[in-house]
Amino acid sequence: MDQNNNQNPKNNRNNGPGGPKNRQTLLMLLICILISLACMSFFGSMQKDLTSREISYNEFISMVDKNEISKVQLKSDTLTIIPKKQSNPNLEVTYYTTLMEDETALTERLAKCDAEFSKKPPDPASTILYSILSFIIPFVLLLLVLNFFMRRMNKGGGMMGGVGKSKAKAYVQKETGVTFKDVAGQDEAKESLQEVVDFLHNPGKYTAIGAKLPKGALLVGPPGTGKTLLAKAVAGEAHVPFFSLSGSDFVEMFVGVGASRVRDLFEEAKKNAPCIIFIDEVDAIGKSRDSRYGGGNDEREQTLNQLLAEMDGFDTSKGLLILAATNRPEVLDPALLRPGRFDRRVIVDRPDLKGRVDILKVHAKNVALDETVDLDAIALATSGAVGSDLANMINEAAILAVKKGRRAVSQKDLFEAVEVVLVGKEKKDRILSKEERKIVSYHEVGHALVSALQKHSEPVQKITIVPRTMGALGYVMHVPEEEKYLNTKKELEAMLVGYLAGRAAEELVFDTVTTGASNDIEQATKVARAMITQYGMSERFGLMGLADVQSQYLDGRAVLNCGDATATEIDHEVMELLKKSYDEAKGLLAENREVMDKIAEFLIEKETITGKEFMKIFREVKGIPEPEGEENKEYRILQRESKENVETPDSEITTNKEPVLPELLEPAEEEQPEASLDQAQEVRQEDIPNSEEKETITED
Repeated sequence: MDQNNNQNPKNNRNNGPGGPKNRQTLLMLLICILISLACMSFFGSMQKDLTSREISYNEFISMVDKNEISKVQLKSDTLTIIPKKQSNPNLEVTYYTTLMEDETALTERLAKCDAEFSKKPPDPASTILYSILSFIIPFVLLLLVLNFFMRRMNKGGGMMGGVGKSKAKAYVQKETGVTFKDVAGQDEAKESLQEVVDFLHNPGKYTAIGAKLPKGALLVGPPGTGKTLLAKAVAGEAHVPFFSLSGSDFVEMFVGVGASRVRDLFEEAKKNAPCIIFIDEVDAIGKSRDSRYGGGNDEREQTLNQLLAEMDGFDTSKGLLILAATNRPEVLDPALLRPGRFDRRVIVDRPDLKGRVDILKVHAKNVALDETVDLDAIALATSGAVGSDLANMINEAAILAVKKGRRAVSQKDLFEAVEVVLVGKEKKDRILSKEERKIVSYHEVGHALVSALQKHSEPVQKITIVPRTMGALGYVMHVPEEEKYLNTKKELEAMLVGYLAGRAAEELVFDTVTTGASNDIEQATKVARAMITQYGMSERFGLMGLADVQSQYLDGRAVLNCGDATATEIDHEVMELLKKSYDEAKGLLAENREVMDKIAEFLIEKETITGKEFMKIFREVKGIPEPEGEENKEYRILQRESKENVETPDSEITTNKEPVLPELLEPAEEEQPEASLDQAQEVRQEDIPNSEEKETITED
């Protein structure tokens, strides 16, 4: 109430006799009067033309002589004539003319044709009243309609239907219903924003030593990591109004609209202070004003300039805080990023293993789970996933459980949901020919076998040749033994060999190659080029950085920053590295052809096999005994230093220390360096390092 009272003087100035709002109202009223008069004159004349028509006195005499007159009324010197027959029965037409002869002669003439004659004296009062009513009634109705539209326009921002009015959605704490308890996996970001919330709650202890509330905080991170959720949580914890809008809401077809909306937004925010303004996708209006990032747009620049001016002009002691989110910080204008505007940059990155576990717990708290569920295993299986991905997986698992007639979600449902999100559902209507099934089988076994024969590869979790809706005809799922943040050169080289092993198996067995390795080649080329241009792992170029990463929170593409001659040398180096990896893959598979044939034959029959079954066949063919207690332990794939045959003792076979639940195996695809979930739909699922999943055999 106090805030409203404080605003009254300002409102009174705006609405006083000379205020802009009253001037606008008077102008609108004058325009309405002119329009209504013109409309009434136009429609009145139209109606008069339809219902009455002036005729000459000679025509009137002719109608009398032909006995076509039914009634004649004399008023002053005007004769109103009603004919006996109407051409249109639904529209009664009267004629009028001016009396041109003596009234007695007219009476005699009408008596001869049996026409009724009457005389009506003029009534000045009724004539005036009729004129007034005929004008005022439609005018009042028109004013009421216009008043309604004017009220709507005042609420919406003026005569252009509100184009200059802010489109910000205002929330209060009860409506958002989001607190920091609903945000998981972003502990550092929460900690940074909790300080801001504490400042809003207890400003005294900060101002006592001279501290000021940060004017703004910029949330930066990939899509789906929870930037908007964090902003709502800040408002929910602070119990203050929350104005939310997107950067694109400022942009319209009219020049100057964006700046007008910025002014209106800050005016509303100041009235409701303390409050929080959240601008999502701020790069839509905050793009750098130079030509490098598409600057130079007058409307966009005006909007940005107004935003910069408003951010400089408000007093933080009133509790006004600006939050903004973007996944393209590199394109923002430097003036927007300087301290004094956005004082803090809060990184909202992809969650780590612990963060993914916490996120899964948040989204699973209202989902019925059975005793087999192990969220740690799911988190390990979804490296690179963001909060929105994990929420989708939990929901898909619940849907799968309902479809199967269960009342609780099992671990198997969760792993199937991981696959649905990453590679799509099983495409049951796609029937491969016998020859194609064989090619796909050898292709996938080639990936898995080379991974098993290399020391620096991740364990195989699952091999399948069941087509998926996202385009994969088959894939190998790998399970990382632990969360990793760095890759060694040996590991990257092992990745290259693993990527190209599918193509190597095709050439080795069928003496030809297919299009099925397209994604493998693409991924291998990316890794090889990154090793040379970004990671300094080339002897020829040494530690020279030859590429810059752009849009690191989106596609993260690398752009070369070298000359054409150097770029040509880089291409040669990439080709040499890929050829070396391909030859190594062919050598490993040729040395273990018998193992590959046995596993491929089993895979063709079963369509999906677990990593444990894969290793069992491997040991049987190689004559290696099963490690003691293997049935009670989760396997670890045999690894070795070199590409020599694995005919060595059991000491080379190690196992994980955790017990297995024999039904929970589900999976991802062949490894990819720090892979993300966005690439999961290709022929092989290299990007999904998967957890210590348990075994599940998917039958045909």
